[in-house]
Amino acid sequence: MCRAIDEQPELAHNLTIKNNTIAIVSDGTAVLGLGELRPEAVMPVIEGGKAMLHKRFANVNAYPICLGTKDPQEIIKTIKAISPGFGAIHLEDIASPQCFEIEETLEKELDIPVYHDDQHGTAIVVLAGVLNALKLTKKNLEDVKIVVCGVGAAGIAITKMLLAAGAKNIVGVDKEGTITSEKQYDNQMWQWYASQTNADKIDGPLNKAMENADIFIGVADADILKVEDINRMATDPIVFALANPQS
Repeated sequence: MCRAIDEQPELAHNLTIKNNTIAIVSDGTAVLGLGELRPEAVMPVIEGGKAMLHKRFANVNAYPICLGTKDPQEIIKTIKAISPGFGAIHLEDIASPQCFEIEETLEKELDIPVYHDDQHGTAIVVLAGVLNALKLTKKNLEDVKIVVCGVGAAGIAITKMLLAAGAKNIVGVDKEGTITSEKQYDNQMWQWYASQTNADKIDGPLNKAMENADIFIGVADADILKVEDINRMATDPIVFALANPQS
């Protein structure tokens, strides 16, 4: 068996546990609702929150890999080194913007799936919710104005998925206000975001972006959206309040 796999590495998927084994990898820099923690402190999230879900709903064995480095290149190198023993890589609680570099590099250089929960998991659920809400309000995705509050890992991934699904009018808002092509950003992902969204070049705080918005998607801090902001929205407004509650 060993010689067979040595000659044909793809056989490991059928002859070993690789085909049903996932590595859940985290550096502890963006733990849900808690921010940056020691790598060991992420274990309860990975074990109870993610590995258990993989096992319960897909019968997939998932193992926590908590890394003692925050350097993107070291993380990439480590994951590539351990990847032969796993069927997929699940990135977990890695801060933006490093998470984009890590995920994109691994997707290009590995021959197994790479999934970043904070990006893809959130975006999939939001798109499903948006499509259903639009059916109820009898609106079309390509016609509505969408405000995404929080342009980090989740916000950018949500925007990418909405654009791919046909959305035309998306405005991103972060602490500094709207993301617009009229400005230059050190964050390369914000530069990309500015080039793909906010065609009307709205420049200002959240309340300005909310004028006649059909959909609000909040993935920033809690207590940002006010009643007055909702009153500025279009008829039958759709609100996804997804920020973590403050303790």
